[in-house]
Amino acid sequence: MLTKNKKAKVIKEVAVHATDTGSTEVQVAVLSKRIDELAAHLKKNPKDNHSRRGLLGMVADRRTHLKYLEKKNPKRYASLVKKLGL
Repeated sequence: MLTKNKKAKVIKEVAVHATDTGSTEVQVAVLSKRIDELAAHLKKNPKDNHSRRGLLGMVADRRTHLKYLEKKNPKRYASLVKKLGL
């Protein structure tokens, strides 16, 4: 589970400005962190199909955000992908 501290740290790393909590970059970074944690959970619990469905939804959501960012601002997209290692 993503705690407040972990989420704040992720937001601080990719925020566009000081009070940024909802930009596309922040949303992608938070989703990526949640995806990583859920993937680790699923490696330990391979039969947890309810969580697997949630994971697939998050991956689709992240992909949608990334496509939007790539279309609107390719420079910010490239820097985000490099920063997150996607």
